[in-house]
Amino acid sequence: MKFRVERDVLTEAVTWTARSLPTRPPVPVLAGVRLEAASEGSLTLSSFDYEVSARSETAAEVDSGGVVLVSGRLLADICKALPAKPVDVELDGSKVVLTCGASRFTLLTMPVDDYPALPEMPAVTGSVDADVLTEAVAQVTIAASRDETLPLLTGVRVEIEDEKITLLATDRYRLAMRELTWQPATPSFSSSALVRARTLSDVAKSMTSAGSVDVALATDDAAGPSALVGFEAGGRRTTSLLVEGDYPPVRRLFPDSTTSHAVVDTQQLIGAARRVSLVAERNTPVRLSFSEGQVVLEAGQGDDAQASEALEASFTGEPITTAFNPFYLLDGLQALSTRFTRLSFTHASKPAVMTGQAELEGDDDSAFRYLLMPIRFAG
Repeated sequence: MKFRVERDVLTEAVTWTARSLPTRPPVPVLAGVRLEAASEGSLTLSSFDYEVSARSETAAEVDSGGVVLVSGRLLADICKALPAKPVDVELDGSKVVLTCGASRFTLLTMPVDDYPALPEMPAVTGSVDADVLTEAVAQVTIAASRDETLPLLTGVRVEIEDEKITLLATDRYRLAMRELTWQPATPSFSSSALVRARTLSDVAKSMTSAGSVDVALATDDAAGPSALVGFEAGGRRTTSLLVEGDYPPVRRLFPDSTTSHAVVDTQQLIGAARRVSLVAERNTPVRLSFSEGQVVLEAGQGDDAQASEALEASFTGEPITTAFNPFYLLDGLQALSTRFTRLSFTHASKPAVMTGQAELEGDDDSAFRYLLMPIRFAG
C-alpha cells in the first residue's frame, strides 16, 4: 500500500474517525484505525467499538491499494503535529512509514484480519438540514444525564411522525424538547428510538459542513439488540446501537396551561444570572422574584456573600418567587437563539417552562421547550 494525501485532509479524517475509539478497548485491535486505500483514488478510514462505528472517505493519490490497521490515537496525534505539506504513507513489511516534509514516522501495524467487520448502514429513512439538526441537538442534549448508571437517561428520545421529528432528553432535574421538520424517504413514516446523546452530539458537531444529513433508522423487532441508527453526510458515516429500554413518559411533565409568565431580554438575563451566581455556593440556588415590570435575581444569604440584581421584565399574573440551579438555568437560557425569553409558571413549587420569543409583545416559539425543576429555599 502506498498513497499521498494532503495533511489537512488526512488530519481531519483521522481526528474525526478516532473520536469513536473506545477509552478502554476490550481487545487491542479496537484501539486501531483501519486505513483502506483504493486504486481508484480514495482513502477510507474506519473505527469501531461494538457500539459506535465511524467511517470517513476522502480523496488520495493512490499508487497501490491495500488495508492496514494502526494505533488510532497515535496516528491522530502525529497528524496534528505534521507540517503543512503533503503526507506520504507506505506499508513496509509489518510497519507503516509516514513521511511529511522532513518528518518521518514509523508505526507498527496491528493484525487487520482480527478487526471486526463494521455494521452495515441501515436503509436511509430520511434527511434533515444539517444546520437545523446541529441547533436542535445542542438544545436538547444539555438536559441528557451524564450518569452512566442510568443508561436510559443518557439517551435522547427521537420520535418521528411523518415530516416532524421530536427530540426529548432529561436528567430528572430538567427536560428539553425540540421539534423540527425533515424529509422522510417514504410518506407516512413513523418510528421512535433512543439514541445516545454523545453520538448525536458528535454527529451534529462534525457533519455541519454538509447541506443535509441522511438518517437511517432500523428499529424493527426483528433487529433485536442490533437495532441501529446511522448518519451520513459529506463522505462521513457513523452508526450506533440504540439504547435499549422504555423511556419514561416525560411529555406529560409539560403543563397544559400556565397561570403566569414573564418575558425578559435573553442576554440581559444571562448576564445577571452569571453575575449573581458567583456567590452561590455549590448546590445552592439562584432565587428569582417576579412582579409587575421586573425580576429580581438573588443568591447567598445569612453571613455568606450575597448578590442581587434587578432587570426589567414584562410580567403577567400574580407575583411569584422561585429558585433554580444556576447552571441548569444558564444552560436553558444559552440554548435559546431568540432576543427574549419567556418563563411560564403554574406555581412557585412546580416546574417552570422556558421558551424563546422574538419580540417583547408577541407569541413564544414552542418548537423548543425547556422545563426546569425549582429548588426549595429558605424564606
